[in-house]
Amino acid sequence: MGIGFACALLAGSAHASVTIGGTRVVYPLEQREVTVKLDNDSHTPSLVQVWMDDGNANAKPGEVKVPFVITPPIFRMDASKSQTLRVMYSGEALPQDRESIYWLNVLDIPPKANAAADVSSLQMAYRTRIKVFVRPAKLPGKPEDAPAQLTWKVAASKDGKGQAVSVSNPTPYYVSFSEVDVQSGGHTFKNEEGGMVAPRASVVLPVTKMNGVPAGAKVHYIAISDYGGAIDGDATLGQ
Repeated sequence: MGIGFACALLAGSAHASVTIGGTRVVYPLEQREVTVKLDNDSHTPSLVQVWMDDGNANAKPGEVKVPFVITPPIFRMDASKSQTLRVMYSGEALPQDRESIYWLNVLDIPPKANAAADVSSLQMAYRTRIKVFVRPAKLPGKPEDAPAQLTWKVAASKDGKGQAVSVSNPTPYYVSFSEVDVQSGGHTFKNEEGGMVAPRASVVLPVTKMNGVPAGAKVHYIAISDYGGAIDGDATLGQ
């Protein structure tokens, strides 16, 4: 007797047949809706389920209350076809002086590789999860200028055995990083995880093997723009 297993994985779009047309979504809060394009790049159909969460990656569809509605929430995508999602703000109160953030989840469930009754099969369901930045109207400044306004300081690492960097964000925009390096004494210490700092908040980013780095060292970062592009910048590490 055949045994089928369905496994939902936190996987990037490189492993999934269904891909999202972008690495992030920006939702201007004054707009009634935004659209997100999906493409099925495979030669087979997929069953697709979409939902949003508020930061809990383990939340199942329907478990988290978010101020957005997505249509269609579940659908079949034929091979080599596209589907447009409509994301609509439902009107609940959100901060007007800074961005808010949610996450869009796309679960891609391809057909079984072998549906024969006497063959065991492993059916993999791939999930792609991207950020949705909710942007109120008339925020001061420009999001692409926010990375240059950050301040950087030496901080203790979480395990207390070395150093990390603390980055503070005085702007109303989220800033995400794909890369952060600290250069000191001919050595380069790398953050290998990326990270994000919320509006008017601070976060400590781990940096591999960083120790004994003084104030005044150089920080090089690559932030991510609204369109997924790179914003290169340099800063001085404070104490």
